[in-house]
Amino acid sequence: MTTPAPNRARVIPLRPGPPPDPAPAPREPLLRDLVGDVLRRERLAQERTLKDVADTARISMPYLSEVERGRKEASSEVLAAAAQALGLGLGDLLTRAHGELVRVTGRRTATTARGVSGSAHNGLCLAA
Repeated sequence: MTTPAPNRARVIPLRPGPPPDPAPAPREPLLRDLVGDVLRRERLAQERTLKDVADTARISMPYLSEVERGRKEASSEVLAAAAQALGLGLGDLLTRAHGELVRVTGRRTATTARGVSGSAHNGLCLAA
């Protein structure tokens, strides 16, 4: 009787596969998230309740809560009212939101190819 041949694994050379997908570009933060964060941070810094600020701004408490959480895209009128209720102007609110954008994205300002600021507004632009 013959002895069976030992089982040998068949070696298959690996073919290089497609290159791995590059990491997706980081997503730009949404303005509504940045503004909501600023509103909430300022309200908490003043130790005020959502109800107090909403009543002062004459907007509903649930709506202000949604704005603070970045769930609602508030009009400039609503943002101005909420900012004013916190003792801020709309410009103050947007300036703080811009600062938050710079902090989150790690950018200082929008620059041109020459490295000079491309805008007198340091990257802050509003459109109607």
